[in-house]
Amino acid sequence: MTKTIFPKHLEDYAQEHTTPESALLYALNRETNYKVDKAVMLSGHMQGTLLQFLSHAVQPKLILELGTYTGYSALCLAVGLQPDGLLHTIEIDEELYDIARKYIVMAQLEDKIIQHTGAAADIIPTIEGSFDMVFIDADKPNYAAYYDLVIDRVRPGGLLIADNVLFEGDVTLPEEQQSKNALAMHHFNKKVKEDPRVAQMLLPIRDGLLVIRKL
Repeated sequence: MTKTIFPKHLEDYAQEHTTPESALLYALNRETNYKVDKAVMLSGHMQGTLLQFLSHAVQPKLILELGTYTGYSALCLAVGLQPDGLLHTIEIDEELYDIARKYIVMAQLEDKIIQHTGAAADIIPTIEGSFDMVFIDADKPNYAAYYDLVIDRVRPGGLLIADNVLFEGDVTLPEEQQSKNALAMHHFNKKVKEDPRVAQMLLPIRDGLLVIRKL
């Protein structure tokens, strides 16, 4: 995401009236912005808080995340895990492993969060179990493929959350004017809308979150 969809003064006001970031998440946010390319990809305070709320509500035993980046969203999702719960997070860029690992260890979640490096389509089938939550924040053209790989493994009542589904607002343009990524998001949103196995709500938070509940 490179553009701000909503007026900055409204975003600032909303953030001011939202529970602050923990010291650990704040430090990870700052380090990512200082050291990592495309830091705008970080989930950040507002989105991270929502992920924490949803995780607390679901109290998941098994979470799958596609797109670790520097680990911010993984740390947020992990807060609601059951005592014996696990979060599997997959990142294709091996250079990001160490920074995510650093903060996972600092959060004392190294026994709860399992990091995988490689292509998600290859790794997903190797992870056993039924998912209570799935968070997709990876390469946009493959969202539909990832959805097909995981939806039958999400338990009834479980959540699948997809990030960047508004793609800078470009999903509202005529299809011939949309970029490859925006068009992929538009088609993904339509695919979910037409799936009778789920109920969904598209939230205009940050770059758009599609929260999907398995029926």
